[in-house]
Amino acid sequence: MSIETQIGKIEQLIDSMLAEEPTYFCVSVRIKPTNNVKVFLDGDEGLAIEKCVSFNRKLYKLIEETGMYPEGEFSLEVSSPGLDEPLKLHRQYKKNIGRFIEVLLADGTKKEGKLLEVAEADIIIEHTEGKGKKAVTQQLVIPFNHIKSTTVQIKF
Repeated sequence: MSIETQIGKIEQLIDSMLAEEPTYFCVSVRIKPTNNVKVFLDGDEGLAIEKCVSFNRKLYKLIEETGMYPEGEFSLEVSSPGLDEPLKLHRQYKKNIGRFIEVLLADGTKKEGKLLEVAEADIIIEHTEGKGKKAVTQQLVIPFNHIKSTTVQIKF
C-alpha cells in the first residue's frame, strides 16, 4: 500500500474521530519509512496536551483495527503544529488573527505585520515601513494565491 493511500486512510479515520468535536481539525499527516505516523491537529481555540493524548489513544486504536500495519509495527505521534510550522489551512489563519506573521510571497519577497483579517481569497495585514518619525503603517491585502508560506512570529 502506497504512502499516499495510507495517509488517505488515516485522514479518513481522523475525520470520523473529529466528527463529534468540530472545533478541532487535521492540519497534516506524515508517514516516515519506519511506519512512524505523525499527525498534526489543531483547534479553533488551540489544542491542549491532554486533548492530544486523548486523540492519540483513540486514533491508535482506530489504526490498529484497520489492520493496515502488522501487529504493533507502527508508531503514532499526535501533536499540534509547532510555531515554526507554516500555516496551511484557512482555519489556521482565522485563529491567528491579531498575531504577527511573516508572509513569504511567491516572488520571494517577505512581508511582516499583524494579521487583521482573513477573507475567502486573501488576508489583510497591518504593515509598518521605515523607522521613527518616518514610519508609515499601512494595510496590505495579500491574495492567498500570492503566498508561498506564512509563519506566526513571536514578539516579546
